[in-house]
Amino acid sequence: MFDELSEKFDSAWKKLRGHDKISDTNVQDAIRDVRRALLEADVNLQVVKEVVDRIGEKALGTDVIAGVRPDQQFIQVVYNELVELMGTDNQPLAQSENSPTIILMAGLQGTGKTTASAKLALQLRKQERSALLVATDVYRPAAIDQLITLGKQINVPVFQLGTDANPVEIAKQGVAQAQAEGIDTVIVDTAGRLQIDQDMMAELSQIKGAIDPDEVLLVVDAMTGQEAANLTQTFHDQIGITGAILTKLDGDTRGGAALSVREISGQPIKFVGVGEKVEALQPFYPERMASRILGMGDVLTLVEKAQEEIDIADAEKLQEKILEARFDFDDFLKQTRMMKNMGSFGGIMKLIPGMKISDDQLNQAETQLKRVESMISSMTKQERKDPDLLARSPGRKQRVAKGAGYKTQDVTKLVSDFQRMRGLMQQMGQGNMPMGMPGMPGMPGMSGNLPPGGKKPKYGKKKKKRKGFGEL
Repeated sequence: MFDELSEKFDSAWKKLRGHDKISDTNVQDAIRDVRRALLEADVNLQVVKEVVDRIGEKALGTDVIAGVRPDQQFIQVVYNELVELMGTDNQPLAQSENSPTIILMAGLQGTGKTTASAKLALQLRKQERSALLVATDVYRPAAIDQLITLGKQINVPVFQLGTDANPVEIAKQGVAQAQAEGIDTVIVDTAGRLQIDQDMMAELSQIKGAIDPDEVLLVVDAMTGQEAANLTQTFHDQIGITGAILTKLDGDTRGGAALSVREISGQPIKFVGVGEKVEALQPFYPERMASRILGMGDVLTLVEKAQEEIDIADAEKLQEKILEARFDFDDFLKQTRMMKNMGSFGGIMKLIPGMKISDDQLNQAETQLKRVESMISSMTKQERKDPDLLARSPGRKQRVAKGAGYKTQDVTKLVSDFQRMRGLMQQMGQGNMPMGMPGMPGMPGMSGNLPPGGKKPKYGKKKKKRKGFGEL
């Protein structure tokens, strides 16, 4: 998400390039582009007006700094305003002094509330906090079964009394059981409701009154755009929320919800859902999100993802193998699968600062990666451990190609690219940075695979000597 918003902001910076300072004249065009970008991202209209006014005031009041271009100063102003808009810093979950901490989940139908409840329980487990999920959605078919299935998947118990029980009573008894068993945190999953359904809103209010939660988290579908602001306002007015969880942030959304929720309710976004897997929930950091929106990447989130998936001992062994040029196909397969556990290939690439890569390129890269995995999976254990076996044997390459469903030349190219990459990795490990460094085998635009219409770069070619005026 945010790709379109990032592109629109880029056009705003360009309006200030070539100027020696920010003035009332040149800043107006840039501010107009920022306003248009926010509106097209489906940010709430009132929020856009207030934000743009503040950006204009701060941009014109910014002191000129030697060596800093006006467009860079303007980017800093917009960045600071986006961070302020989304909440300044990360707001952790509340933790009661007297266990259990009680979290009430609320939201509209279809926002992913039940899944978000399980994801939150897994987050707590990672923090070594015990959790109990309480199923009070007695209205949606199979809602209780869904929560039980998710609970088993993450090894978190689920309290339920069936579909005939009263939701308020289920919540009360669930909290009582958590107290009796010394469980740290209770997450109460409630039924989805409509803002206009006063009976359902009244029931939610009764559940809140019965269990006195420490957190009331509103689960908001990021794809609802600026309507998310109205939804947040309604729930906050009627039951009083303490924070929000934005779901489906990995989808084709324009980002308006992320930029509207906190400004409207005054309550922070605490987590964001970035995928369907139960592991795909991240704490919300406004400064990191602002950095992503402005196309600056998000190194801290990338590092945290890697820390969760990478085993230090494995990393040290891999480093040794790279230095000694013993990196094999099994190692490559292991690394690509680890990367998949960190999230989608496109999602990871967009966390890297300065990485500008189109959706078409990402799709092409993922397709190529699948081809490579298929060919490696068709190799024997010996061939994966010793790529030179394939390099020396046309018969082996033919067998692998047939097993994977590709041509022999595809396997030949894979082996060639892999050997070249292995040699270059060894050079890099020894402190040498080779020119023309290829990427992973089979990736588009790398290792000799040119992008459509692309030409091979020519290295070492002397530039033509420029003619003087007398020679023209």
